[in-house]
Amino acid sequence: MNNLFPIFLKLEQLHTLIVGGGNVGLEKLEAVLRNSPEATVTLVAPEIRDEIKALAQSHKLTLVFEKYDSKYLQGKDIVIAGTDDKAVNQQVQEDCKAHKILVNIADTPDLCDFYLSSVVQKDDLKIAISTNGKSPTFAKRFREVLEEILPDTLQEILDNLQSIRNKLKGDFQEKVQKLNEITKVMREK
Repeated sequence: MNNLFPIFLKLEQLHTLIVGGGNVGLEKLEAVLRNSPEATVTLVAPEIRDEIKALAQSHKLTLVFEKYDSKYLQGKDIVIAGTDDKAVNQQVQEDCKAHKILVNIADTPDLCDFYLSSVVQKDDLKIAISTNGKSPTFAKRFREVLEEILPDTLQEILDNLQSIRNKLKGDFQEKVQKLNEITKVMREK
């Protein structure tokens, strides 16, 4: 059973630390910036790929060309580690636990407080997909299926629903009831 609690974080209001400047670090950084282009990120690694250096030119990305040290946790809200050194990844996880900072250790579900999901995005609609860490490849394929079947008119629908929502009168329960009536056509075949 998948007991994960899904949330969407406003990373532009948090400070993210990524440990690792190789392929995995790049992959995690790209996921963060794709979903939250205004996120403030510090990336720590003794060697950093050129693609990451290029991203630093157009994002709020600070590069630290040093080995990981727990001092880099200060002022950070969330941490993602993706190095090819299991001992470093383990140390990051232990340090985050000691500082009560949520951490994701790439490809090591047992060391993670959270997983990075596969994400479907069409304008303002964003759907996160989780397999509870069991198969990121399946999540990726399922994302591709959803991207194909979601209509291109979704943004117009969302804008119209927001307009209706803003005009509704009454208490919270009455508004929910009215929006449920309006959107029930989505379930009809």
